This record gives sequence, structure tokens and C-alpha cells, in this order.
Amino acid sequence: MARTKLDLPCAACRLLHRKCNRQCLLAPYFPAEEPDKFARVHKVFGASNVIKMLQAVKEGMNKEDAIKSMVYEAHARLQDPIYGCAGIILYLQKCVEDLQAQLRTVQQQVLDSQLQRHQLLSVLTMDANQEVNNPVLPVVPYTK
Repeated sequence: MARTKLDLPCAACRLLHRKCNRQCLLAPYFPAEEPDKFARVHKVFGASNVIKMLQAVKEGMNKEDAIKSMVYEAHARLQDPIYGCAGIILYLQKCVEDLQAQLRTVQQQVLDSQLQRHQLLSVLTMDANQEVNNPVLPVVPYTK
């Protein structure tokens, strides 16, 4: 007889070799289908610390968000043990600064182009006004 989804222990209980019951605090957040999710969190924080952090989440606050944050931080710590999420944040801040510098350069180029256009238009309109006020008569060759 095949086991039903309800009979499977959650990923946390499976990794910790514990019996999983309906009161399991970690079961809603670490389903059996996602064993790597808890394995990463456990490796970085430890199971008891995950439970303590989850219990520290106040009523009315979203425990799902706390778990997502732990999973993200654990993944980042495994990728970059020194900086973790801070390394990603620093990298993204640097990207924003570079893009802001590029934006300032392009904005200056646009202003320069608008100034050149304005100057060119004023020269052209000045020439047109002079032609109206002082029309140039066509030169007709003199013949005898």
C-alpha cells in the first residue's frame, strides 16, 4: 500500500530522524517534497535555532516570511560564507551607483544636444530674418 502525503514526515523531521506529528512546528514550512530547503537552513542555523527564531516571531507577524528569510540567508551563506546576503546587497548597491552615474552622463548628453539644437535653430532663424529684411537680389550677368 502506498504512503499518502499525510503519512510522510516533513523535511525537518526526516533529516533529524524524528517522528513527525500534527503539532510539528516546522512541518508547514518544510514539506517532505523540499528536503534541500531545510537541509540548507539546518546547516547554517541549526534546527534548535530555527525553532527558537520561529517561536520568537510575534503574533500577527508572518512566520512564512521569517522562514523565507532564513532560507534565503542560508542559501546566500552557503554561496558566500563571509558576507551572505550582505554581499548581494553590496553588489546591488554598486550596480545602482554605476547605473546612476551612467544616467547622469546620458542626461548631460541630452542637455548638450538640446543646447546645440537650440543654438542651431537660433542661427537658422537669425539667417532667415536677415534674408527677409535684406533680401539678396539674384545676380544677373551683364551682357553687352
